[in-house]
Amino acid sequence: MGRVSNPSRERDDSTRLKRNVRTINDWRIESEMTVEEAEEKEQKRTLILCVDRDGDLGVKAGVNTPVVGREENLNAAVALALRDPEEPDANAMFEAIRIYDRLQSEGKPEEVFEIATISGSELGGVGADRKIVTELSELLDSFFASEVILVTDGYSDEVVLPLIESRVPVSSVRRIVVKHSESIEETAALFTRYLKMVMENPRYSRIALGLPGLLFLILGILSIFDLLYYYWIAFIFVLSVFMLVKGFGVDRAVKNLYLWAKEYSPPPLRVQISNFTAVAGVLCIVVSIYLGWTYAAAKITAPPDMAGWLSILPQIAGYFIKGSIDLIIAGICVVLLGRAIRLYFERDARLLRNTALIVSIGWSRQILDGTSDVLIRPEMGYEKLIFSIVIGILIGIASVLVILVIHRSARGFFEETEEQVEEFGEY
Repeated sequence: MGRVSNPSRERDDSTRLKRNVRTINDWRIESEMTVEEAEEKEQKRTLILCVDRDGDLGVKAGVNTPVVGREENLNAAVALALRDPEEPDANAMFEAIRIYDRLQSEGKPEEVFEIATISGSELGGVGADRKIVTELSELLDSFFASEVILVTDGYSDEVVLPLIESRVPVSSVRRIVVKHSESIEETAALFTRYLKMVMENPRYSRIALGLPGLLFLILGILSIFDLLYYYWIAFIFVLSVFMLVKGFGVDRAVKNLYLWAKEYSPPPLRVQISNFTAVAGVLCIVVSIYLGWTYAAAKITAPPDMAGWLSILPQIAGYFIKGSIDLIIAGICVVLLGRAIRLYFERDARLLRNTALIVSIGWSRQILDGTSDVLIRPEMGYEKLIFSIVIGILIGIASVLVILVIHRSARGFFEETEEQVEEFGEY
């Protein structure tokens, strides 16, 4: 008899077969990924790192760091060398590229190389080191290096090397020192160049030529008059003055003051009036304090003990107020008057409040006078003080009402356009 086919059984076998094939493929993919990861872990990833601690790459060539890749570093080194052919950092970058090319040609399949340049700041110090650390961290995030070959110009190795070693092992350090010609002709040319810079650059000539010239001049003058025994005194005096001037920046302060006076432009008239009245008012207040003190000292006899001083303290305060009250009130009113003039030119509505304040301050003279009488002779009573306070309150209320009336009637005066305000500002 022929074999009867079972459709249900055939479908189950087909499903089982597909499942087994899928499982085998998944296992093969996982095995391949594991091998790739293992190979990546076994790779020796070397970073050829050039460090420009003083930031010349950004300042002179305008190149932003970090610079990653051979072509990028080559272009950056060429740009820096074109801007400053004597820059040692450019030579260090060229050396880093040379090391990278040599390692690439000699490298094994399990070795991976990358070249990069990071920089600090032209200000140096902590800021430059922090910038180097930040750029190094960004660089290691994109290229996880197992070791670093450090290339520097040899100037700041003792500072840069610990920063790099704290984050990644340093397998080699290459210091690039620019070689100058040892021939006598080029040495003489180099000396002549620096001598010319000292002679023509005012920044160096003041110290290298000006100060010794002054000392020699003093020596010659003293020798003419046979006073050489005074030379050491003059020498120490001139040297100390020079050190003080340079140390405290007196020369720069004088230069800035001269430039300010030369380029000074007077402010508008309203500002000048306000500033003048402010200074005059402050002077009046200072003089009033002196007058009050002298008036109290003339009226009071010094007691022998502390208890006596405490007993006459109210009288001292009263005589002080009596002697200084006029100039204090005048000084404050002068300051407020100058401010009122400025507010008038500026069409500012605060002019009315400022005027009311002047009236109140002026009347406070009566209140202070009554206060001083009570402090000096309490037996005279305080009716004058109470009367002055009541009148002052009434004056304050009347000032508020007058301000409201004037503000409503002169509202157009305080609502001028910006063009009119600028026109007043030219006076």
